Amino acid sequence: MYLFHTRENYKVYHGKQWSCLNIWLILCLFPRTCVSNPSKPNFLLILADDLGIGDLGCYGNDTIRNVRIHGKFISKESRTPNIDGLAKEGVRLTQHIAAAAVCTPSRASFLTGRYPIRSGMASSTQRQILFWNGCSGGLPPNETTFARILHQQGYSTALVGKWHMGVNCKTRRDHCHHPLNHGFDYFYGMPFTLVNECQGTDDPELAKSLQDTYWLHTQMIILAVFTLVFGKLANLFPVKWKIIICLAICGLLHFLSWFSSYGFTKYWNCILMRNHDITEQPMNLDKTTPKMLKEAIMFIERNKHRPFLLFVSLLHVHTPLITTVKFQGRSRHGLYGDNVEEMDWMVGRLLEVIDKESLKNTTFIYFASDHGGSLEAHRGNSQLGGWNGIYKGGKGMGGWEGGIRVPGIVRWPGVLPAGTVIDEPTSLMDIYPTVVHLAGGSVPQDRVIDGHTLLPLLSGAVQHSGHEFMFHYCGVFLHAVRWHQKESGNIWKAHYATPVFQPETSGACFRRGICPCFGDDVTHHDPPLLFNLSQDPSEGNPLSADAEPLFGTVMRRIGKAVEEHHKTLSPVPQQLSPYNNIWKPWLQPCCGMFPFCWCHEENNKEDSIV
Repeated sequence: MYLFHTRENYKVYHGKQWSCLNIWLILCLFPRTCVSNPSKPNFLLILADDLGIGDLGCYGNDTIRNVRIHGKFISKESRTPNIDGLAKEGVRLTQHIAAAAVCTPSRASFLTGRYPIRSGMASSTQRQILFWNGCSGGLPPNETTFARILHQQGYSTALVGKWHMGVNCKTRRDHCHHPLNHGFDYFYGMPFTLVNECQGTDDPELAKSLQDTYWLHTQMIILAVFTLVFGKLANLFPVKWKIIICLAICGLLHFLSWFSSYGFTKYWNCILMRNHDITEQPMNLDKTTPKMLKEAIMFIERNKHRPFLLFVSLLHVHTPLITTVKFQGRSRHGLYGDNVEEMDWMVGRLLEVIDKESLKNTTFIYFASDHGGSLEAHRGNSQLGGWNGIYKGGKGMGGWEGGIRVPGIVRWPGVLPAGTVIDEPTSLMDIYPTVVHLAGGSVPQDRVIDGHTLLPLLSGAVQHSGHEFMFHYCGVFLHAVRWHQKESGNIWKAHYATPVFQPETSGACFRRGICPCFGDDVTHHDPPLLFNLSQDPSEGNPLSADAEPLFGTVMRRIGKAVEEHHKTLSPVPQQLSPYNNIWKPWLQPCCGMFPFCWCHEENNKEDSIV
């Protein structure tokens, strides 16, 4: 059996050389781990959106759904039975960490195995994510995703669901950031992300974030235009009319981009694409879930006789919580609970197809969330975000555990021991080298890869993960650092900055939508807040130099690691800069006559999946 079909005769894991014979022995050390199938494994990677680690039964959620038939109580069951079953048959990671607490940078790191600051996918402004389909920012074409490497290894690769990594660079059809330009053979899904405007709610999401900034900028431009016109007509100072006209056009476009958050966002951001073509603009949210599930199932069925990589990037459980009628009202936790149950059902349908096509023992399945649940998602008095268990904070809240500690489940029957729980620091970035190595490829040698292959840890060949230090960024700002002190088993975490948030009283972060990474709404700590996560995973009791004898030693070691880490960073173009993250009409994907973009793909069979 050749799990690593590479040109080299060895691989390097944690500073040790492992030959093919070593790898064979690793897999044979554990019951039921030796397999005879020489083919490359398939990969089904499922990434939820905004799912809290505490929302799943297998991570301690003791909320149960009462099952009644004709009004009679029958039984009690978990509201996530399919994901719980996946964990029971595989390996559950309890310290699985996202590289960022918001979508765009976290997903960039997942796809590339690198901290988002290395690819320019970390923001130095208050906007931590891509805001438009029609902006020029996105995952740079020179970044190598795991999909690109697997495509080179002969895999059929597909992405179904959310992208949120950009579309165009210079023209409306260049698609330089598009999934098909990053190694995916097939794409069906949403190039952007769900926002409340997609459903036409009374709580516009982008408008709230953009109103103050855009209106101020527009007023400044208008004032400048009037000043120049007055100066020109009164001969107070020389200025060319072309400069005034150009500035006036910029002001008009700036105003339109602000105004669009009220009227046009649904048409410009809420779209579905198949490969390079727009199929729905705006998308029909009532049909989106069955359509995406159907596309994922059809891809598996089409490629069951060849190795494939299917990345299912779920829209669940991001607001506005699109939920089919079948699942509405099923949960005792309102619309969010309904959405979680529908997500679990979707995972179950994918697992059924894998079993039906006899692919269970040859498919590496991974389930995670891009970051923690949102504490700030509300509609009136209703909570629309998830539960992050005992962990402090949530989505967009810098380095607090609630925003970055996520579920991580891996199943590969016959190779990985079932029912295993690993309490070691791991990262979403680790999937990159893991998938690449198992597919027979090699990680790029011309750049820093921050992920570590998971196979030795998952199989039990090693007891500790390859992560000694983990760096927790909020945008381009380093907020916290985690140190796994392997000789003692302690996991220390130092916070250099923390967002000011008071979720119980709707505090500072709620005024902005997502906690800022800098400015008045961030508290800087000198000395840093230090926690021993091994004893205080909730980060409730910061240690002091007086109470903790190792305080100075720990802080010096972490400080040295930060210095070494900074030396590995190189300047790169900022994809989330104000220029790259502003709406540009000439880049706006449109399937009609701009700006009146509209199209709809007829499909009468999508409901059969539900």
